[in-house]
Amino acid sequence: MQKQNIKLCVLLSCLAASVQTHQLREATVHWDAAQKSVILKEGVMETEGGAYGYFNDTLLLSGWGVLEICAGCGGTAQRDETTFFLAGYLEGYLTAGQMFNHYSNMYPQLLKDEKVLNPLKTFLSKQDQWAREQVKQRRHSAPWWNHLGLILAQLDGLQAGAARWAKSKHREPLSAFALQFLNGVGDLLDLIPALTPRSNSSTGAGAFRMPGMGHCTALIKVLPGFENLLFGHSSWFTYAATMRIYKHWDLRVSDTHTATGKMSFSSYPGFLTSLDDFYLLGSGLLMTQTSIGVFNVSLLSRLSPHSLLAWQRVRLANGLARSGEEWARVFSGYNSGTYNSQYMLVDLNRVSLGHSIRDGALTVVEQIPGKVAHSDQTQALRRGYWASYNVPFHAEIYNLSGYSVMWKRYGEDFSYDLCPRAKILRRDQAKVSDLNSLKHIMRYNNFKREPYSKGHPCKTICCRNDLRPRRPRPGGCYDTKVTDYQMAVRLVAQAINGPTTQGGLRPFSWQSFNLTTHLGLPHTYSFPFVTMRPTLHRL
Repeated sequence: MQKQNIKLCVLLSCLAASVQTHQLREATVHWDAAQKSVILKEGVMETEGGAYGYFNDTLLLSGWGVLEICAGCGGTAQRDETTFFLAGYLEGYLTAGQMFNHYSNMYPQLLKDEKVLNPLKTFLSKQDQWAREQVKQRRHSAPWWNHLGLILAQLDGLQAGAARWAKSKHREPLSAFALQFLNGVGDLLDLIPALTPRSNSSTGAGAFRMPGMGHCTALIKVLPGFENLLFGHSSWFTYAATMRIYKHWDLRVSDTHTATGKMSFSSYPGFLTSLDDFYLLGSGLLMTQTSIGVFNVSLLSRLSPHSLLAWQRVRLANGLARSGEEWARVFSGYNSGTYNSQYMLVDLNRVSLGHSIRDGALTVVEQIPGKVAHSDQTQALRRGYWASYNVPFHAEIYNLSGYSVMWKRYGEDFSYDLCPRAKILRRDQAKVSDLNSLKHIMRYNNFKREPYSKGHPCKTICCRNDLRPRRPRPGGCYDTKVTDYQMAVRLVAQAINGPTTQGGLRPFSWQSFNLTTHLGLPHTYSFPFVTMRPTLHRL
């Protein structure tokens, strides 16, 4: 195939987030089999390269950086493992500066007790060694392990590409632990408490830990005549995590067991996963998630490094599954019991606008240590909506994780039907009729007047923990992503970064929270929604 250097001006006309040309970096990487090394060409995108793409660093201008990578797209024959390695290498090289900053910001947020550092390193190292050994032994006989091998090759490429950038800047490269840490941020939310000594001392059947902040709100809405399907998600976490990159990948592989290598998703530097999660997949599946608290401490004793972390199983399911049911089956294997969540899979292939929504259109999957439950909840979509707000739906998951005990102890905040967000979403979802009204409900925070919030800025759809009158903290709902049927089939979404300002709330600024590490982040968050669409696969 003849080389095609993609002109910067043409690319800029396609990218909604582009503002200034010097913020955009493009590159192509090839694998030199003879030298067993990567050939890197900066400033050009050659379609016959092993992988090519760009990173548009517009975080401070629009709230999001945008990364797009096409690997194996040029028609040149190469091993699938090489395709994934080069995709990771290119991403690592293009986004390494952001990876360093994000690691610096996230480390103190998660590792508050240095005594857990060595146990954590040991656990992650053992888990990585175990996973690689399984791949080595079983990849030729099982599609599952073959695909995991591709994901691990991408992780290795990510580290190698970031190391090449670091060498050019005369900096120490990020360690293997740093890459495991970044990709495992969601898993660490459960793993670190399990490894912390004080947790291990009270793991009896009656031990329950105090609740933490919920992690996300999601709403899937179908209009009354099935005219449209709307899909929205708002993330809750520390504001130190707002170094956002929206990623478009097109990873083309020869393995026929792979359902898709094409995905667009909200993400972060150094992550080969979304974390939020918000995925639009080339298979026609949409996936999102809200986390589940595991209050029953005794369940944490089931955690073992001889398992696959949630981020790895999500990637496996996203790549291999062609339906929600299949996604649940793939995801359930080798459950680590970390980053326990409710996952929602919408299958656009089973939605016919204006006509029908067939069984299997919505699959709900819930995980806790030792247990994964899933069910077809398409009937809820036919009735109008499915909402998710950090409380388990399946009774077995609800009871085993300790929510029933927490409801008795702390009240209806832990009730599936009667927690504040359940009430607000049940009342207001009927007002959602288009993308703008979906944005409105997903950014909703009227805590001073909302009766169900009772004056609390986090007992609402889009939390503002920094506005609490007592002990304010820089955390809460810090983004929203939305799409609808016609956009989703083209892998298009709209996204906004930053705490909500709806209802006249003041924009969040780091000025009052300077003790929190926030390298490279915006000073103040007052960004608009940005349209995210893949462009390279059209060229």
